[in-house]
Amino acid sequence: MRKIDELLHEYGLSHQNPTNKLIHWFCVPAIFFSIVGLIFSIPSDQLAEFRPVLGNFANWATVILFVVLIYYITLSVPLALGMLLFSAFCLAFANFLDLAFPGKLWMISLGIFILAWIIQFYGHKVEGKKPSFLKDIQFLMIGPAWLMHFVFKKVGLAY
Repeated sequence: MRKIDELLHEYGLSHQNPTNKLIHWFCVPAIFFSIVGLIFSIPSDQLAEFRPVLGNFANWATVILFVVLIYYITLSVPLALGMLLFSAFCLAFANFLDLAFPGKLWMISLGIFILAWIIQFYGHKVEGKKPSFLKDIQFLMIGPAWLMHFVFKKVGLAY
């Protein structure tokens, strides 16, 4: 069995309850976005030389997401491509919010982060099982891939 299949299977073991699964469909992407937004908010003056090419995307969120995508590539190239698209959406949405609400992106992102985690922990209470990342921090990265693999299955793509 491939490592990605093992990780998705193990993650899925603590995500069987329909209510918890539904919560994850909203909260995992929200948490992913909120982390992107929080990192996007970190001053990135050190990356100014890349602004002529990357514009507002010359920031720490882009750098961190590049590293995150390398991790996903080691697990599954197709899932990494799906995560690349979702990551690009998160960067674009963070940029939009940063332009629409100057200086407020970090507050918006922090609010989303806190609210989504509260709801996630409620989902795990309903499930009766602890979140997977309490066993292995790696599962914080597997949650988004777990959802993405369902999208791939739904549209008939191999992951």
